Amino acid sequence: MIPSLRQLTFLIALADELHFSNAAKRCNVTQSTLSAGLKELESILGVTLAERSKRSVIMTPIGRKIVEQARKIMTDTQHLVETAALEAEAMAGDMHLGVIPTVGPFLLPRLRPLLRDEHPRLRLYLREELTDQLLEGLRSGRLDVALIALPHDVGDLETLELFEDGYHLVAPLDHELACKSLADGTMLKNEPLMLLERGHCLQQHALSAFPGLLNKDVEFDATSLATLLAMVEEGLGSTLIPNVAIDAGLTKAHDVVEIDLPTSLPRKITLVWRKSSTRKDDFRALGDLIIKARESLRIG
Repeated sequence: MIPSLRQLTFLIALADELHFSNAAKRCNVTQSTLSAGLKELESILGVTLAERSKRSVIMTPIGRKIVEQARKIMTDTQHLVETAALEAEAMAGDMHLGVIPTVGPFLLPRLRPLLRDEHPRLRLYLREELTDQLLEGLRSGRLDVALIALPHDVGDLETLELFEDGYHLVAPLDHELACKSLADGTMLKNEPLMLLERGHCLQQHALSAFPGLLNKDVEFDATSLATLLAMVEEGLGSTLIPNVAIDAGLTKAHDVVEIDLPTSLPRKITLVWRKSSTRKDDFRALGDLIIKARESLRIG
């Protein structure tokens, strides 16, 4: 048998008041109820917690130690209740969000202030990984929700499409298409393209944006968009950069030209989560803010 929280509450009140009548009033019980509860607690623990006399109450040495442990138990219990209440509150508590590297760096700087202003009780923990790692994290429970790009096989996970993201051809300043404001897939057939290495969904998405390029050999595999831009700036080839990165200003620090590709098939930026999750409304609210963050990039 273990002590009840009620008995520990009685003990703490007695230690604070050192008076049975005052302790009983504090606990909103009769003095006899308090006394009986403390006697039962002593019986459970097998020790004397307080020395009683008609005029005073003195806590025993072991009683003082037990009181300190009781305070910690009550504090932890209150924290447990508060944690549950916080999680039950909309857009509050902890949320573990995973993002792909070709989206996160461009949207998150705009998303964080929105979350802070509109949902200050939400604690967002971020993880940047490739798509397959994010999906594994969702299924294992390591992540609550993930921001990825479709098409991609997500199995039985639930999805919420947020917006479409097309592409620009980014080329050296002296490129033959540099004078054009837009181009189409037929102009890229002989273009030496450099893309992200395999494993990044952007490589397949970028090639899929132009069906005629699906079997095209990639001239150079990079680990980041920044590396691709540096290679383009050196005149080593061209690359396809998603519009979200363009609007976020990724190319501004580079001497390159941006050529719109309006006929490209866009990737679909999407939130995914477990169907069993109880926080679907939170994820939809998060999706609304991600859309707002995306729109703010277009404004500047």
